[in-house]
Amino acid sequence: MPMASGGGFEGRHVVVTRPPEQAGRLSELIRDRGGVAVQFPVLAIEKAESDGDLAAAVQALDSFDIAFFVSPNAVRYALDYVLARRSWPERLALATVGKGSKQAIEAYGLGEVLAPESGFDSEAVLALEAFSETRIAGRHLVIFRGDGGRDLLGETVRQRGASVTYVTCYRRACPAGDGAKLLALAAAGRLDAITLTSSEGVDNLVKMLGERGTAALSAIPVFAPHPRIVERANRAGFTTVRLTAPGDDGLMQALDVHFNSLG
Repeated sequence: MPMASGGGFEGRHVVVTRPPEQAGRLSELIRDRGGVAVQFPVLAIEKAESDGDLAAAVQALDSFDIAFFVSPNAVRYALDYVLARRSWPERLALATVGKGSKQAIEAYGLGEVLAPESGFDSEAVLALEAFSETRIAGRHLVIFRGDGGRDLLGETVRQRGASVTYVTCYRRACPAGDGAKLLALAAAGRLDAITLTSSEGVDNLVKMLGERGTAALSAIPVFAPHPRIVERANRAGFTTVRLTAPGDDGLMQALDVHFNSLG
């Protein structure tokens, strides 16, 4: 149920930097509180330059034991491609990290999805019993992901005796454009907070703003749901960076506390 508007959130402008296809819920939560969601994507998600990895995965799918999806984008691009060409093997377990990715997989109705109850990074996945050395050794893990990204999960399960296949199913890019929209709001005193949900997004924001623009927004409070993002934002020059609990709900809880403290 939407929260009634009013209170410290009323009229506050909050920047949502998620890609457009993932920005809806956070934007809605901000509006439900009487705030203004300023959508400013700092990541563009596009099809991989080649579908070679996905085509090979379709052929090899029965040889894998666990399919791991790094994000909702990986879920969408991988499963849309695979399921248009074949059925999902009943024995192939599904795993991911984060509520958003888990819900994205569940929407396809493929069965139970393994994901951490708390935490939303590779470390949390590696702490699961199913990824322990005794359980993962000898198994074949396929990781559906974007171009590049962290290799901690794959490297660690290999050390634990598993084999790993990476499948690139989408690519990330820095959107075209600049930060004029944000700078105009800041100059008018109408920019109240920035949410950042990926380390790469921090780098892209700085690139889009430029050195002067980044300096102009450096005092705007930044809210980020992971220590790595917080560290990257601090290094970029933002002076007030707050670590939140995971996901949209975690971001909103921190924003509520912040704005209510301002009165």
